[in-house]
Amino acid sequence: MEGDPMSAVLIVLALIFVLFVVTGAYVTVKVVGAAKRGVDRTVHQALRAVEDSTLKARSYARQGPHGEIAGLRLSLRTSMRATQESLDARADGDSGLAESLGLFRRLSVHGHALDDELRRLENDPDRTGLAAELPALRERTQKIVGAANGLRHAVRDRAHHDSDDDLDALSRQIDMESGALRHWAPAESPEPGPQPWPAAQTRPDSEPVAQRWDDGAPPPPPPSPPPPLDQARPTPHPWERLLKKPHEQPRPD
Repeated sequence: MEGDPMSAVLIVLALIFVLFVVTGAYVTVKVVGAAKRGVDRTVHQALRAVEDSTLKARSYARQGPHGEIAGLRLSLRTSMRATQESLDARADGDSGLAESLGLFRRLSVHGHALDDELRRLENDPDRTGLAAELPALRERTQKIVGAANGLRHAVRDRAHHDSDDDLDALSRQIDMESGALRHWAPAESPEPGPQPWPAAQTRPDSEPVAQRWDDGAPPPPPPSPPPPLDQARPTPHPWERLLKKPHEQPRPD
């Protein structure tokens, strides 16, 4: 019983190790495959550039049928490559080009066959035979190049048309928005209502104070009450006795 947990741990570690090995192998294969494809693509592009440069040099340097055949190959390859790049660049964003891609694949079959035939004839020493075959080769090349150019121009016009339609719609929306921004209405100010009464105030003894229109001005002091009629005469001061009249002074005994 004590060995069961240890065996489970070992099994889990073994599974993790196998998983890491399989994942590493898969990633390695993918990386190697991607690197190989990148290298093949680079080599293919380099070979194609070298071959195109060679054909261009032969078309100018060599005279007679051989030079014209080199020129036909260069024209064929340039047109087919440009059409393929144009279709590949727009095929992902335009589902309507599916039929065009199918037509170009069919045209590419004829183009590759003609290119192979022209490559073989480049080294043919029979100049007389080449001169006799040139009209037919020229006509085939012109047909394929014309079809490829027409397809490429149609794809380009379609892209321009879609772009122009989108630009026109965007321009109309911007014009409408600009017109809406220019036609503004002045804001109507509300008419002033009656002035509200001031809030009631209270004195320290919590007696309410009447509301007034003078916005909080202190009320006038209350008038002083009149003296009572039966109020006793105040006691005179000493100097007042000296000023009394003679008949008011007391008589001597």
